[in-house]
Amino acid sequence: MSVTPVSKRNPPSWLAWSVWSLGAGLFLLGFFHRVAPAVLHRELSLDFGLSAASLGSLSALYFYSYVVMQIPTGLLADRYGPRRLLTAGLVLSTLGAMIFALAPSLFWAGVGRLLIGAFVAVGFVCTLKLATHWLPPERFALAAGLLLVAGMTGAVFAGVPLHLASEAFGWRTVTLGAGVVGLIWAVAVWMIVRDDPAERGYSGYVSVASGNAEHQSQWQKLKRVFAYRNSALLALAPGGIVGSVLAFSGLWGIPFLTDVYGMSSAMAATVCSSIMLAWAFSGPVFGLFSERVRLRRFPYLIGTCIAAGCWSVVILVPDLPRSLLVALLLGAGFFSGGMILGFTQAKESVPMALAGTVSGVVNMGVMCGPMLLQPMIGWLLDRSWSGNVGGEGIRIYSFDGYRFGFSLMLVWLAIAIFSIALSRETHAQQHLDQK
Repeated sequence: MSVTPVSKRNPPSWLAWSVWSLGAGLFLLGFFHRVAPAVLHRELSLDFGLSAASLGSLSALYFYSYVVMQIPTGLLADRYGPRRLLTAGLVLSTLGAMIFALAPSLFWAGVGRLLIGAFVAVGFVCTLKLATHWLPPERFALAAGLLLVAGMTGAVFAGVPLHLASEAFGWRTVTLGAGVVGLIWAVAVWMIVRDDPAERGYSGYVSVASGNAEHQSQWQKLKRVFAYRNSALLALAPGGIVGSVLAFSGLWGIPFLTDVYGMSSAMAATVCSSIMLAWAFSGPVFGLFSERVRLRRFPYLIGTCIAAGCWSVVILVPDLPRSLLVALLLGAGFFSGGMILGFTQAKESVPMALAGTVSGVVNMGVMCGPMLLQPMIGWLLDRSWSGNVGGEGIRIYSFDGYRFGFSLMLVWLAIAIFSIALSRETHAQQHLDQK
């Protein structure tokens, strides 16, 4: 095998960001599949005869497999590199999308959702790994924030565009089309992405052989990650933040806005997509602000407190004026973007060689939120259902029922605030050896 001579020059920005963008494409596609059931809740309920609990469970199957894959993804990214994982993730998640689109029964729809979740799970961690190698350290927080923008772009496509496309062509055809996009993206990743700039003849920002962790077993690396105090705290916190956004915008927000506030499905989908957009664009804002003040914990904590306040008013106060309701929802989405700093704070809290592993640990915590909240809220909604149904036999829930279910979001947000407050500040410095 020929070895590419390595120059002392770092990769040009256009190439570095192109590599990052190809990794971010899988995260975008994953977010599309993640929130699609919110827009398709009517079609899925009618096709498979779903109650709120069963719809929540079908949607959450994505998160079950996603969470299970997070720690293995971090370990495999450190061991085998992101290029192979991204390509495999795109191909195999396409298989899941095709099974879901062609599912003749709820069982096969569940199998498809499990496969999609398992294999898009590699996108976030692998892209952060690429950012660590291809981009200067001072750009990592921005890259993490922009990755959230990529994900929310996928969520926006799963909003009004998916609603219109599913009405025109059917949800199965649109899901198959998303699978074809995944295959095309897999070819591009394999041809262009490399794990380190050295493979393109440039000097990278991380030594590919640095750190004793390279010579440790995967179990030893995982134990080392949890030996650092911030790892567990920063894995616990984002579940409540992301879980609230995705439980609402990713599933229960559209029926809440239509049942309680009388919005049309298209208007409700627009509001939920706008929450996602606000969340997306706040990521780079928090990233840039964090780099300027050289702090991670403080902006993360303040943003989470404000987001929790916005959610509290929406959930606890009935009959809000529509303009105030939308403003509070957008505020909840925007200030939830501070959670992206948790990845940077976690990365800076461990040796660089453990960056992929700790990112997987934190992202596992992120996905535990929607994984648990979506079905649990559905279960509580069914428990409080008064028997009202719509014209097509779909259940209609009251404000009190939604408040009962959404109260779980507030509990986890309180836990998130407590966890962030207990974490240690890194002051934007890599690997402060603290436990």
